Formats: sequence, structure tokens, C-alpha cells
Amino acid sequence: MAQKRGPRKVELSVRTCLYVFLMDSRETAVVSEVVSPIGGEELAGGITIGTAPARQQIASAFVVEHQRARIVRALADEIVDHGYRDVTVAGIVRRAGVARNTFYASFANKEECFLAASNLAGEEAMRLVSVAVRAAPDKWARRVRAGIGAFLSYAASESALARAFVVESLSAGPEAADRYERTVRAVAPFFRLGRRESPSGGNLPPTLEETIVGGIFWVVYQRMAIGRPEELEGLLEELVEFALTPYLGAAAARRVAARRD
Repeated sequence: MAQKRGPRKVELSVRTCLYVFLMDSRETAVVSEVVSPIGGEELAGGITIGTAPARQQIASAFVVEHQRARIVRALADEIVDHGYRDVTVAGIVRRAGVARNTFYASFANKEECFLAASNLAGEEAMRLVSVAVRAAPDKWARRVRAGIGAFLSYAASESALARAFVVESLSAGPEAADRYERTVRAVAPFFRLGRRESPSGGNLPPTLEETIVGGIFWVVYQRMAIGRPEELEGLLEELVEFALTPYLGAAAARRVAARRD
């Protein structure tokens, strides 16, 4: 039995994953609720964790974030069907099943909603890449393979959100394009580590890493643009070989790509 705690000032927060999966025509939000006590003054009336007002705060925050998640997902799906330029707020709220004023309670306009979707996709893709790289064997080439694999898997499994980030960001306004370019540039230093693996690392072109990252994103862009994201994971070996060849040579890169190293 848990010990009874004295009244404490608390901070209640709800972190809601913005993914909403479509199952049997119903959307289910994946939610993580976090209640974090912070020491300090007592609340008037002795309110503590788990009381009705606290639960009401959590429920209210959940509803807001759940609605926001539905809207973001609806925008991504509308983009797949119509392209960003032809997406309307009316179409988003109709697909999300929310009122127009609910949309404007979360977003000022379509552009702001798009930035939320694009940011979510970019951040989640990079998070999964980081997790895969850290879990891979302690060898740079193998970690490159793991990172590329994680990126392709995310783009294939979350194709609507990935399309918003990879395809539509470049035409959705300067802020979206700038955020996309910053994300792409942030990956380049990881590839630059390959210069240490290469006997001619000091002589490689200074823009090599940007070219490699740009090439990988371009392949993903193409498959997304023509509506064939399911093909992405099958391109893993080809892209790994492309990325590693300048550093390791064709034969060694091919072995890593095929997991024969």
C-alpha cells in the first residue's frame, strides 16, 4: 500500500504522442500521462495528486492534445490525396471530425498546422535514426547502415507524415523549407566521420557529405512523390553502398551493405 503523502504543490503535464492510427475507421491516440510533483507550497484546500481536480486537468489536456493529433494526422492524409497547395482547412476539419473553431484553437492557419506535422515527422525520423545508430555495433560503417535503415523504415511506415516532411516542405513556404534544410544539414557531420575510415579522407571533396545526404533524401522524395513508399526499405543495400563507397571503396561498401563485413 502506498504511503500517504502530505499536500504538495504539483505540476501536472500530459505528453501525448501525436500519432493517431487508423483502425476499423476509428482513430486511437497513443498517450503517455506524466504527473510530476515539484516540492513547494501547499495548494489551497490540500489538493494532492490523484484528486478529482487533478484528474480533470489531465482529462482536459488529453482532449486538447488528442484533437491536435487528429488535426495533424488529417492534414498529412489530405496532403497525400491533394498535395499541400490544394489542402484546405475545411478539408482538414472534415477528415479530422472536429469543428473549425477547434482547429483554430490549436493552429492559426493551414501553414502553422503544416509546420507542426513537418516538425513532428522530421523529429521522429531523426529520433529513430539516433536510436538505431546507438544500438548498432561500435563500427561507423555498420552504424551508417542502421541509421539509413531506420530512416527508410520510418518513411515507409509513416508515409503520410514523411511525405509532409520530405516532399512538401520545399514548397510550403520559407519557414518549412528552412527547417527541412536544417535537418538535412544536421545529418552531414555523422557521415563526415567516415573520413577517419578512409586512407584518402583528407582529399575527399568538402561537399561530399552534403551530396550523400542529399542523394538519400532525393531517393526518398522520388518514391514518396510517385506514391510508392512501400519500395523504400528494399533500397537499403543500394543506398548504403552509395553512402559508403567514397570512404571505403566499392568492394568494402558492398560487403557492409549486404552484411557480409
